[in-house]
Amino acid sequence: MKCNAKDALPLGVLLICAAICTVVTLVRTRHEVEPVAWYGPMPHPYISEVSSGANAAQKDLGVPVYQMVGQEWTQDNESVNVESLSTGGHKAFCIYPVDAAGANGLFAQLTARGQFVVAYGAEPALPTPASFTVATDIQGAAETACEELIRLMGDHGHILNVLETVTDINTQKRDAGVKAAVRRHPQVTIIQTISDMSQISEATTKIQSALAARAGEIDGIITTGYNPTIAAVAILTEWNRNPSNKRIHFIGMDTGDAVLAAIRDGSVDATVAQNTFGHGYIPVAIADMMLQGWTPRRRYQFINSGIVVVNKSNIDTYADSIHKLTDGILRDLKTQYLNPPPSVASER
Repeated sequence: MKCNAKDALPLGVLLICAAICTVVTLVRTRHEVEPVAWYGPMPHPYISEVSSGANAAQKDLGVPVYQMVGQEWTQDNESVNVESLSTGGHKAFCIYPVDAAGANGLFAQLTARGQFVVAYGAEPALPTPASFTVATDIQGAAETACEELIRLMGDHGHILNVLETVTDINTQKRDAGVKAAVRRHPQVTIIQTISDMSQISEATTKIQSALAARAGEIDGIITTGYNPTIAAVAILTEWNRNPSNKRIHFIGMDTGDAVLAAIRDGSVDATVAQNTFGHGYIPVAIADMMLQGWTPRRRYQFINSGIVVVNKSNIDTYADSIHKLTDGILRDLKTQYLNPPPSVASER
């Protein structure tokens, strides 16, 4: 997911972030130094969802977690904040790498101090000093989404490919995934690609312009970022409601309330739900295990947190499917990803 610092935040998100700060304060009064530090780059719906997973892990596992949310979605801001945290005695860090390459400099500093690093949400550039990344398979998720859109289109027609910020490595991977899916279907083409949408307002303007110019040719729209998804859903809710308009099929990325409401009432077809809960829970669980002496089976490991395609048929149950993905990964940690400490190994 590409998150954007410039978007105006709704009151609900601000309240959630305030609640996070309250949790931090309460935790600090009970423990002088929390062994695990969790960092989110800035207030954003995605960060709030991930934070809920970290909170759940803290409660379930009994591991104290210090949470900090930054001020800007920049690597410089993240590095300054985390470097300050790193001198406070925390032994493990769960961090979203804002810049795929730049984050490795920060991770190297932490590991040089003997602190564990688990990345979440996006994979840093490889090789990386981080021990794990817990994230969506970005390209694979986009391929899956595009295959679903092509199915909805009846395996023929023209697609409007709506990207977020093409300088972002995750956006580039999503574009590659969409193109890979289209190549497998000779009767499907990408009629136009639009991009560079750092705000919902920008996405709205660009999608509306594309529809004004080529609505009669567009059979499906795929959006693979938060801002384009929110904008496209608002536009298509009105467009598809008019019976004189040709229905345009749609699949997005992310599960905001407006997106789910539009799927529920049939205005749009589907979206992809990332396992944001797992992005928060699983890294904390890994950090806790490593602090107990469990060691990575390989120098670096990527853990695919999984996705669920959400449509009208599973809109009421997809959250359960997301939690099952997380539960499955947690069960696999001791058998696929980590070696036990000597005390545990001797008991087997």
